[in-house]
Amino acid sequence: MDLGIAGKRALVCASSKGLGRGCAEALAEAGVELVMNARGAEALEATAQEIRDTYGVAVTTVAADIVSPEGRAKVLEVAGDVDILVTNAGGPPPGLWSDWGREEFVAALDANMLTPIALMTELMPKMAAKGWGRVVNITSQSVKAPIPQLGLSNAARTGLTGYVAGTARQVAPDGVIVNNLLPGIHATDRAVSLDGGVAAAQGISLEEAAEQRAATIPARRYGTRQEFGAMCAFLCSQQAGFIVGQNILLDGGATNATL
Repeated sequence: MDLGIAGKRALVCASSKGLGRGCAEALAEAGVELVMNARGAEALEATAQEIRDTYGVAVTTVAADIVSPEGRAKVLEVAGDVDILVTNAGGPPPGLWSDWGREEFVAALDANMLTPIALMTELMPKMAAKGWGRVVNITSQSVKAPIPQLGLSNAARTGLTGYVAGTARQVAPDGVIVNNLLPGIHATDRAVSLDGGVAAAQGISLEEAAEQRAATIPARRYGTRQEFGAMCAFLCSQQAGFIVGQNILLDGGATNATL
């Protein structure tokens, strides 16, 4: 399928690895020029060069912490007038409700709610002025069904979901389409971190922890960054113009819900 976005320009946050990288790769395959951001300059440039070599698109890199005001300003200065925005940031650490105070919640809100909102606030008016834009926010399956040990993520990402629900419908008349992608467990560093916690708590190996988790997923495996990226690219395509303010699960059936 021709996604109809060749020659467009996208900002993809936290894209040196994991799900962000999957989104960047899929957009590049569709002919989209990229502004890629991550905190680690070495990994970011290595990934960017692989994408240039593989897909032949222009890729600009900005090594900065997208969550900090200074880092975000640096990224936005380079990004300028993009057509596509993919927001992404690492999730807060797991734990118990009794572990968290105001400081931990503020950090989670900054990373997983307020930063995506700030990026949208800055970039969507420029998209609206052109009459075309796409925004995909990478959130979590936890906004559909809470994950007990990820209370910080549950709270922050659900707040972003509520914001998007109203905002997406306000900007759609201007041709700006906003949706959320909700990953379940994928084969990324985040999975290794979560499985490592389980392994330590239960006294089992990392491989055993991963097998234990995979057994709870109807698909009986973890997702891949390529699968995730393909859905992101579709939501950024010309064909996605009638999909507004939706929350698309990619979790292998793990969320046990009718709707």
